[in-house]
Amino acid sequence: MTTQPSVPGPVPGPDRPSPGHVPAAVRAVTGLVLLQALALAVATVALVVALVRGTSMPGPVVFLAVLAAGAAAVLAGAALGLLRGRRWGRAPVMTVQILLVVLAAGWVGVELAAWSVVLLAVAGTTGVLLVLPSVVAWTAGERA
Repeated sequence: MTTQPSVPGPVPGPDRPSPGHVPAAVRAVTGLVLLQALALAVATVALVVALVRGTSMPGPVVFLAVLAAGAAAVLAGAALGLLRGRRWGRAPVMTVQILLVVLAAGWVGVELAAWSVVLLAVAGTTGVLLVLPSVVAWTAGERA
């Protein structure tokens, strides 16, 4: 009977680094994505609080709360997938980054606000980190 490694992650071997040696870029992109998931979780809580306090439009608030909670769960799962070296984690993360860059760029075009510039910087940085060779190699099972 074989035992599974105690640390979840890519299986070490000749073509894959050991799980304890996660590239710094992978750790950075995972942290940024988890930060985004946390922001969505906070938005979910704020929407639920607004719903409980009473709102004139409960339907849209419920929809946005469910959407934010689902997006937070997808981002958190994708971040853990990236950390574990799963290829599928790149697609949802990049999709969200593209959407955030487009939204933030639109907001910056309307009114220059610090939060929109920060969002643009975080999404842009996350997108760039996601396509670095070390991140792609980690998630594709190749040695960085």
